[in-house]
Amino acid sequence: MDITPTRNVALLIDADNASAATLDPVLTVLAELGTVNIRRVYGNWTKPGLKSWGDMTVRHGIEPQQQFDLTKGKNATDMKMTIDAMDLLFRGKVEAFGIMSSDSDFMPLAMRIRQEGIPVYGFGTSRAPEGFRRACTRFIDVNAISAPVEEPEPAVAAARTAPSTTAAPAAPPAAAKTAPTVAVDVPIAESLPPSISASRPKLPVDEELLKLLIDAYDASKRDEKGYVNLSAMGQLAANRSSFDVRNYGYKRLSDLIESVGNFRLERREGGQSYVRRVR
Repeated sequence: MDITPTRNVALLIDADNASAATLDPVLTVLAELGTVNIRRVYGNWTKPGLKSWGDMTVRHGIEPQQQFDLTKGKNATDMKMTIDAMDLLFRGKVEAFGIMSSDSDFMPLAMRIRQEGIPVYGFGTSRAPEGFRRACTRFIDVNAISAPVEEPEPAVAAARTAPSTTAAPAAPPAAAKTAPTVAVDVPIAESLPPSISASRPKLPVDEELLKLLIDAYDASKRDEKGYVNLSAMGQLAANRSSFDVRNYGYKRLSDLIESVGNFRLERREGGQSYVRRVR
């Protein structure tokens, strides 16, 4: 997929169905697409539960959009967010959309935006309905890209409260103990900030994704050695699915392919990657 760093990106946030704690990694992912010049968060700010989003509007320069709940049990936020998205779409200046929500009501919106050739990146939890996931160009599980909250090592915690005479000798053992537990993943560390580049588990590739990759490989043009261009293979897979490699703990498709025993990855001159199926 062609990713242009100068794209004008709009991020629309459904505060009722998104956690403020996951905003930082979402902005990091969207930064790979371009500049998030339009940032809006929608909700009824009279609700105490949205206080954390109120704090984020100042920290990240997000424009809060007030929408009262006019009918009990009904959320008017979705309609306001949809209207704004369509206004932005037809002004013709937004080149990519980010929708931060796990609400199935945004499925028609994502489909309509994509019909105009504009990519839609959904950010939600694993509870997001399948329809909304597949309507997006890519759907990214925010829990998969959020940095885990790490408890301090006992030795480090003790050093914070112990007298200064004992704190100094306690630090070296703590560093020596924790260093081996960090799984260094150079591609992730190079492109994500420290809060996100920490070691995170790699999830196994399920049968559905494996079949998708195999079908994409079979449909791709092969060279004389049986290799296909990874970028072309990824594009074919993207036409059928909204999956994102970040959901499995990887930064790039090449990283995921290398972990799957069904394929062999070959990096060639010029930085191009090629794949051959071995089983």
